[in-house]
Amino acid sequence: MNRDERLVIVGGGPAGLATARAYRDAGGLARVEILSTEPYPPYNRPPLTKDFLRGESTREDLPIEAEGWYQENDVELRLSTVVEAVDRERAVVETDAGERFSYDACVLATGSEPVRIPVPGAEDPEILVMRTLENSARLRERVGGGDRAVVVGSGFIGCEAAASLSLRGADVTLVSLEEVPQGQRLGEEVGGRIRGWLEDYGVDLRLGTALEGIERRDGGYSVAVEGGESIPAGTVLFGTGVAPRLGLAEAAGLELDGGVVTDSSMRTSGPGVFAVGDIASAFNESAGRHVSVEHWGDALEHGRIAGTVIAGGEAAWSMAPGFWSTIGDRTLKYWAWDGGWDQHAFEDRGESFVVRYGRDGALVGVLAHGADEDYENGREPIERGDPFPG
Repeated sequence: MNRDERLVIVGGGPAGLATARAYRDAGGLARVEILSTEPYPPYNRPPLTKDFLRGESTREDLPIEAEGWYQENDVELRLSTVVEAVDRERAVVETDAGERFSYDACVLATGSEPVRIPVPGAEDPEILVMRTLENSARLRERVGGGDRAVVVGSGFIGCEAAASLSLRGADVTLVSLEEVPQGQRLGEEVGGRIRGWLEDYGVDLRLGTALEGIERRDGGYSVAVEGGESIPAGTVLFGTGVAPRLGLAEAAGLELDGGVVTDSSMRTSGPGVFAVGDIASAFNESAGRHVSVEHWGDALEHGRIAGTVIAGGEAAWSMAPGFWSTIGDRTLKYWAWDGGWDQHAFEDRGESFVVRYGRDGALVGVLAHGADEDYENGREPIERGDPFPG
């Protein structure tokens, strides 16, 4: 692509920004525009359930790049811009304000949106979710010392937020269908450790418990759970998962299979159109199949690959997916393929532990707490498909 051409990136999250950064780093000369629905430049989301939520960092600490980076790299950032359609025949992106952006290459980086579970009262807009800076800022403003909060869900968002709110001095109850947090995903031993950490932070756990409904009451909420109990709360947070935003891709007629199907270079079925981040079901060369992930580091890697390829370089996705989760001051570090496991080995080292996961006799995951060397050495054996130890 030359200076007369245009790269349009739809989405201002980590994958979209990483695409623009890699494109310029690889010598790409075309005009670059990032169209973001949010009113802020691309920022780090992991702190939203951790130090930012606890008040230990500020909005000024969140941007991924310095304010001058966009001008220095000739990247036009259009904020508060909602893309309504991608017209593949005309190679045009259209916004809800009627603006039209022609493109020579288009990258869809539309991310995910939080899921609200289908129980009575769940659609109340004052029941909070966690995805954006504004979500976290509202939660931080509403919940402090002595306030009562109910967190629904024991995934990483729910566990991280529950610990942070408790550290702010709030009275926190966590409600989850899981018998132990992350038990199915990570195993009973790890789930037991997470449960203990939350209890240490003073979180009241209602595990193996279904949420039945939420009602406004006395300026707050009454949260009904199975067994007839109602838990009073000033604030309710849903940490009940996310769903990829596939509407634009579907309307554009791109091939979908749980996500936007791409090759290992992030190319979709539409010529000149790439997909990165949460929405991508990308072919991973080490796995030998398409893989969907919702992790921060993989969004950055997808963007690096797409930007490099669009600039005329060669790049392909082969890394095993991975993420970190910090619950209070305890951190889990994890590499793993999607698709689950059928055997695992938990190595208890007292203050630290390592877990290795296998499927069909091959190593498919490594999780570590306080054992960074095991984590750092864990990715390549997974990518090679080494035999499960034992």
